[in-house]
Amino acid sequence: MTKLFRRVFAPLAALVAFLPSGAAARQTVARPALWEVTDPDTTIYLFGTIHLLPENTAWRTAAFDRAVAGSQQLVLETIVDDKDPTKLMSAMASLGFKAGLPPLAERVPAAKRAALAAAIKKSGYPPQAFDRMKTWTAAFILLGNQFKDLGLKGGEGVETVLRKDFTASGKPVGELESNLDQLSFFDKLPESAQVDLLEGAIEQGKAMSAEWAGMLGAWSRGDVAGIAKTFNKDLAGSPALRDILIRQRNANWSRWIEQRMTQPGAIMIAVGAGHLAGKSSVLEMLKNEGYSVRRLQ
Repeated sequence: MTKLFRRVFAPLAALVAFLPSGAAARQTVARPALWEVTDPDTTIYLFGTIHLLPENTAWRTAAFDRAVAGSQQLVLETIVDDKDPTKLMSAMASLGFKAGLPPLAERVPAAKRAALAAAIKKSGYPPQAFDRMKTWTAAFILLGNQFKDLGLKGGEGVETVLRKDFTASGKPVGELESNLDQLSFFDKLPESAQVDLLEGAIEQGKAMSAEWAGMLGAWSRGDVAGIAKTFNKDLAGSPALRDILIRQRNANWSRWIEQRMTQPGAIMIAVGAGHLAGKSSVLEMLKNEGYSVRRLQ
């Protein structure tokens, strides 16, 4: 569950944590997967993203840039505005705090409390502020420590780069879910699941680094089967979570695409790569409805 947390909702967590720039890294060349869904007068490009990237990751290709140039609009999962986080902070304030909660340290096992205290200190937030947060909110804040340690940058993430490109070209940018919609998924989790997220957010060491490297490698290779296998493994122990975070959202998005296919023109939809992989993916749902789906790279 914690791995899915990092993969699916990294852009929100990164902004909440005010992720700074990391050190320069050697260039990595990527060729992530890209599809198109077409009918006689409509083209929708579907691009599987990774929300945060190391600096100097070269992921744009000629085929991808042609799709961008031919698209009249960009649609993202949600718009995370690093220059004006008012919308996100408002959503966080409305959902993420509650009076009368036990101190955060009392919500984790005794063996985890030293690691929690160290993570809170590293975050730079006042320790007392965490006691007013719901457990998932604290997990969001503390997850930023892991992104910092990995040298990941929100400004290098695919969505951020694409949003700047489309905006600079005078093309509109839309979203499939609001910040409030995305945060509400976590607010509905039972406390036991929220504690799992918090414990994962204070993990340290090589295991977390290796996990992220594996995900980045699969995305860079366009290894859709590998991405699907990883997501299935992460969610194997929680069918309910799979249904809420993946299947239901994919179904909502595929219906949105079907409606958009009734209008002429070309647009690009960029969502997390896990939503375009596996049997419950947006792509498979569209195929089941009879749409033509073709992989471009």
